[in-house]
Amino acid sequence: MHAAVANPAAARGKVLIVDDEPNAVRVLAAILGEEGYSVFEAHNGGAAVALMNKEEVDAVITDMKMPGMDGMQFFDHASEHHPDVPFIFLTAYGTIESAVSTVTHGAFYYFIKPPDYLKLKGILAKAVEQHRLKRELEALRKQLSAGENPHRIISNAPAMLMILETIKAIKDSASSVLVCGETGTGKELISRSLHFSSTRRDRPFVAVNCAAIPKELLESELFGYEKGAFSGAFARRIGKFEEASGGSIFLDELGELDLSLQAKLLRVLQEKEIERLGSNRKLKVDFRLISSTNRDLEKEVRAGTFREDLFYRINVMQIEVPPLRERKDDIPLLATEFANEFCIRENKVLSIADEVMRIFESYSWPGNIRQLKNVVERAVVLAKGDRITPRELPQELLSHRRGVESLTALQTLKQLEVHAIKDALRRCNGNKSKAARVLGISRKAFYKRLKEFHLAESNN
Repeated sequence: MHAAVANPAAARGKVLIVDDEPNAVRVLAAILGEEGYSVFEAHNGGAAVALMNKEEVDAVITDMKMPGMDGMQFFDHASEHHPDVPFIFLTAYGTIESAVSTVTHGAFYYFIKPPDYLKLKGILAKAVEQHRLKRELEALRKQLSAGENPHRIISNAPAMLMILETIKAIKDSASSVLVCGETGTGKELISRSLHFSSTRRDRPFVAVNCAAIPKELLESELFGYEKGAFSGAFARRIGKFEEASGGSIFLDELGELDLSLQAKLLRVLQEKEIERLGSNRKLKVDFRLISSTNRDLEKEVRAGTFREDLFYRINVMQIEVPPLRERKDDIPLLATEFANEFCIRENKVLSIADEVMRIFESYSWPGNIRQLKNVVERAVVLAKGDRITPRELPQELLSHRRGVESLTALQTLKQLEVHAIKDALRRCNGNKSKAARVLGISRKAFYKRLKEFHLAESNN
């Protein structure tokens, strides 16, 4: 038993080859080593079991018929102690039935000896990828069940990294924070991250969507009311500011507040006191205000629809969240994270096809991260194989892909036209009249194209 590590730094995965024929092991190890795999070798089932107890491998390629513990017994043992490691069997004609039986019991694939090495490499790549995905999903599942960092912001974009630095700098400040950005960019996630990384994290985080509550009800939602304050007020109810006592209140889409409520909010922010509806008693409240908007509040101030004094009160610290189209490097990270999250929920193991990722990266995402998450959720639910393919994408993304392909085709036609003109000029020794006749177009049209394609100068 020994290990032949091909290139540890760039290894595509760790593969264990088990076969009692040394030459067969040597040939296969050399082939897989050239592919970038770290290859471990064993010449019987017992040695393979001992190796798997010491090394974590991504896949096993094993012979079926071996002295002592044979491939089937080895597989049964590994299925119990290393259930996520995929097995690929190599078998002679006489043991095909046994190999097929292992596949029905969970083995990944089987090949008749000698295998088609090209196909074997393809199957092995899928097996290793599946094993790694399972490990990532398991790690994510443990992380979620342990409640670790539930408001993690995923990004490598410089603008987002600056936001993370800002959060770190202001997290324990009592100053009000205004989070600006388009709908779906993750403003609430940033607000939650700010709260749950602060010293207030053990106190409530109360979110209020100002756009989703009728304006007639919003005042009672925010400040609460006493019994009998209005018809239907059958009992006292505390408002969101009181709920947030000691913690943070997040007013989402604050720009939707009408002017009368803006005045009352300003007074609360200045005095740190509230009055429930139907009461004259002032109540002290301790909260940190985090608000968000997708509107241009400075423009609203100039238009007279948002109070200037309130704007300055809520805008002590401002965080501007960029739209997804300006942080395209984050799309693969986010799409993979969402796919893993929904795979756990749907109990699936899926990867995202390269073609799908290219469509994601070229799309403009008007609904930002929320739209991307919805698209990935839909794809995970619909996917039937081991990959998310374009078949699982909604129509708007497929239409976008067709548009991009159409543009590419137009560029290709232009290139063909330039090539045809150059070829005609060469065949006609630079005679433009002859070249135009060869191409079947008028002299005027020919000269127009020469000018359009900047070919006139090069052929004078």
